Amino acid sequence: MGKDILALDNKKTSRSVPGKDVLKFIKKHSTAFLKHQDNTDEFNDTVEEQVEDNEDQGSGEKSENSTSSPFNGLSFEVGVSENRNSHYRQSMEDVHTYVANFAERLDWGYFAIFDGHAGKQTARWCGSNLHNILYDNISRHEDMDLRDNLNQAFRDADEKIGQLKIAGSSGCTAAVAVLRWEEEINAEEESELGGTSKVDAQDKENVTSKEIHKEGIQESGRNILDTVQENKTTTGEPEKAEQGLKIENTKQLPSAEASNSMPFDFIPTKKHRRMLYTANVGDSRIVLCRHGQAKRLSYDHKSTDGWEQKRIANNGGIMLKSRVNGVLAITRALGDCYMKNLVVGAPYTTSTEIGDDDEFLILACDGLWDVCTDQQAVDLIRNVKDPKKASSILCKYALEQMTTDNITVMVVRLDSRVFNYRK
Repeated sequence: MGKDILALDNKKTSRSVPGKDVLKFIKKHSTAFLKHQDNTDEFNDTVEEQVEDNEDQGSGEKSENSTSSPFNGLSFEVGVSENRNSHYRQSMEDVHTYVANFAERLDWGYFAIFDGHAGKQTARWCGSNLHNILYDNISRHEDMDLRDNLNQAFRDADEKIGQLKIAGSSGCTAAVAVLRWEEEINAEEESELGGTSKVDAQDKENVTSKEIHKEGIQESGRNILDTVQENKTTTGEPEKAEQGLKIENTKQLPSAEASNSMPFDFIPTKKHRRMLYTANVGDSRIVLCRHGQAKRLSYDHKSTDGWEQKRIANNGGIMLKSRVNGVLAITRALGDCYMKNLVVGAPYTTSTEIGDDDEFLILACDGLWDVCTDQQAVDLIRNVKDPKKASSILCKYALEQMTTDNITVMVVRLDSRVFNYRK
């Protein structure tokens, strides 16, 4: 499904490449940190990452808990809990990954959950590789809407899984979120720079700019932007009202004085916007808590969905017992190569401007959502400031409600204090 992008005439963007001093600063001081867990004894690392086993604990789940937080200086913090649910499941097929300072940008975050089925191979591969595919796509296409970057990364991953033939008949749902800062640039400012990069004009304090196209509908004075990325063969999902704006994404290298006096490594200006982009296939879900209200930022691709039923039928498939060709209960996934013409990897994507009333994100597989509504999940943990404890509460709740699936819950707590330091 195509999108009309309306660019305002008085907005322009400039782009630049990260300087060596910035990359050195990030690696030394900001801890570009990746956490990946796949709960398996046979996993071979394909990227530099920390891998830990996660077996059922006496408390009913395992939470990540580190004495030295990788989130010091960042405006978000992540907590994860998961459980194999051994009463119903013999193996754990969920994988999760998160990256602080994603793409070597200060205060960017990447968060992902992959729920495997018919084996764990696809989920494991995605947990190790999708963030790198997305990073490469962003680097190659700096003028692209990040939702399009996500869409292309999902498609590239799906294609590579098929080419590598590592997945067998396995597949996985995926829920991915990217949090970043973006800065608007006026045409007048661009002309004053005389065509030079903004890095040179600001003594290299601001680096790495990208052009972003924003489009969407208004809610609560900010954009919550939804779009469905489709294969050329897919049709029928509802279009969203769209509008556009060209903006620049900027990364800032804090001064020594700011590092000592400020709680955050990145200090936004009044022109900066905090943006959240999401993409999902299948029924793993992403929920934003905005002033206590649950806002779903994903779409459940299930065989009971009318739009998906129509798409499947148009491509020669049938629904038997609420399953695609009598096999899968979800209609979109990564992997599942044997029925790729029906179960596509094209994601549903959203873009949301984050403000000081946005409190936290919940990313979870259907092991939680099968027994818990979006609002129930938000209500259960809203007053729990520690994201590790919050994820544990939701994991235990799912077990108490007799969920029959693996459970993985990731909570990303957003620190609204960062808006108070705007320059």
